[in-house]
Amino acid sequence: MPGAPLIFTPSLCYHCSMQYEIRKSVDKNNAYYLVRWSPIVKADKYVINGSVPAMGGIAELYFKDAHGKLNLYMLARSYYGGLRATLRVATDPIEEKDERRRAVLLAHEDQIYYRYALVESQDDMSDVMYFFLSTHAPKLLPPEHSKRYDKIFVKEIDAGNLITI
Repeated sequence: MPGAPLIFTPSLCYHCSMQYEIRKSVDKNNAYYLVRWSPIVKADKYVINGSVPAMGGIAELYFKDAHGKLNLYMLARSYYGGLRATLRVATDPIEEKDERRRAVLLAHEDQIYYRYALVESQDDMSDVMYFFLSTHAPKLLPPEHSKRYDKIFVKEIDAGNLITI
């Protein structure tokens, strides 16, 4: 009907139906993040183009070893350009510029997997990245967090029941 208002429902609104996101609550200068991961998906440029949003967020990339175990090899953040562009480059050995990551892609061709969670705040993204890198690689110097909170806590919810912390 011409001139009728368009009503967005969760089934029609792409962002409204997104459940793979990072939420935060704050209590006494402590941040509590809830990361709702997307399911782990085998990397394929057509799947990435058709299903990953061009929005800010974080992503984890894994390779499957000879024993069938998923091994985390990259934690990525994306703000400008969005996760779609970041994952397209990070899963393509021709586009990937980092030699170590390119070597992983070439050694484990067709065995690269990813998952993601959306977050629009760069400060929240920094806090979550700080937490994950401090947890996954405690001997390395983690990136700075936002310095807004005394303590940062993270809980993960994964559609495939993969918990990494």
